[in-house]
Order: sequence, then C-alpha cells, then structure tokens
Amino acid sequence: MHSNRRTALQTLGIGLASATAATVLSSETTIAATSSKRDLLPDGASHLGELMARLDNVRGRRDFKTVPMILTKPNEWDDKAIKELLAYRPAPKQAWDNTKIDGAWLNLMRNSLNAQIWSFKHPNFLAVSVTHGSANLALYDEHIWDKYQITKLAGDKFKTNTLIIETKAGSADPKSFEDPEGVYSPHDNSIPALMRRGVVFMACHNAIWEQSSKLHARGLNPDKLSVEQIAAELTNHLLPGVVLTPGAVATMPELQMSGFYYAK
Repeated sequence: MHSNRRTALQTLGIGLASATAATVLSSETTIAATSSKRDLLPDGASHLGELMARLDNVRGRRDFKTVPMILTKPNEWDDKAIKELLAYRPAPKQAWDNTKIDGAWLNLMRNSLNAQIWSFKHPNFLAVSVTHGSANLALYDEHIWDKYQITKLAGDKFKTNTLIIETKAGSADPKSFEDPEGVYSPHDNSIPALMRRGVVFMACHNAIWEQSSKLHARGLNPDKLSVEQIAAELTNHLLPGVVLTPGAVATMPELQMSGFYYAK
C-alpha cells in the first residue's frame, strides 16, 4: 500500500510539474509568435519589413549564467540588432525615453504611429522604446514575474504583467483603421500589439542590474542566487523580440546621432 501511495504521489508530482512547464512554455511561445508576426505593418512599409526580418535573424544571447554590473563586450548585449537599428535610413524615426510602467508610454507611441502613417504618409516610420526604470519590468516574461514576485517592484496596479497581454481589440479587422475600438485604438495598447506594428522595444542592462539588486536585498530570491546570477536570469527571460542594450540612457545618444528624434 505504501509503495502504491508513493508511486501515486510521484506520478501526481510529475503531472503537476509538466502542467506548470507547459503553461510557461505556452505563454512564452505565444509571445514569441507575436513578436515575429508583423501583420500590422502598413502598406508600403517595405523598408520597415526588411528591418524586422533582419532583426529576427540577429537575436542575441539568452543563455547567460552570470552578467557583470558594467557590460564591456559586444556579445554581452544585442550588438548586432542595435547596429541594424542605427543603420536604418528611412526617415523620420523616433526614440522614446520610457521610464514608468504605469505611464502613458504605450498610448503615446500608438498615437505617434497613427499620425505618422495615416496623417503624414510615412509607412516606413520606425519607433523604438528605449526602456528603463520601472517600465523595464514590462519586458520580462510571466515566468520571471511569478518567480520573483515582480508585482512588488511594479506596484499594486500590476498584479501580473498585463502589458504583454493583447486585448480583444487585437483581433479586430486591421483594414478598419478608423475603428474607435479596433487594433489602432486606445483599446489595444499592449506590447504585442505595438510589436505587430514594427515598434522595437529596447531593454536596459542597468535597469536589469538594479532590479536584480532590489530582488536580492528584499529576499525575493527563491533560488538564493547572487545579484550577477539573478541579472543573468532576468536577461534570459526578456520577451522575444526585445533588444538588450548595455544601458538605455547611454544608447539614446547613439540613436540620436543616427537620426532618431527624441521623444518623452
């Protein structure tokens, strides 16, 4: 009887672990599919489409074991992707300085896209989110949010990472760009929705390091890792399609020297 009970408990444990792993995998697969699905690029955005394809082919490392406080080697960040962005020639292009997870950053970028594409007729308009501060928390996947209780850093408004969940409006007809409840409306302010439109989200290593230090100091560290190890895990779980920078504030001048207009 004891043997049967032990076997049953082991089977139950394996089943629960498999179910949890399947849930995480399903979530991450969905996000990955969204980041590579650019079905909302405007007509005539051939240059933007080509850039998105190149970015998909130069994905950076996500197998770090530890990372230092200051990055010094190009293979420690997404150097090739950043160079692709710096080399993008069509104008205009805009770099958003986004710092607050509970701010209006997604809404502002959506409004800018809409006016550039349909008002000023610039289908190849490129917007990048130079993300740091608490806004950087939105660029981690659900696994990190659950494991490290990221809500304690993000605030009570964010019990989960709601900014990576595309809304019902995301399934509306993309041809109806004037639909007040459609994919281009305030009802679809989400990271996946903007990725589908060609927005590039850039993560900040300095923010990752500082957030890792806070998690370590507060004891939100279930595996008892060092700050260097937590920072590595957070880096490895950035949303697919996110471009890792050695530092957002330092990357902004590089973008501006390449013709990006600063926006806040």
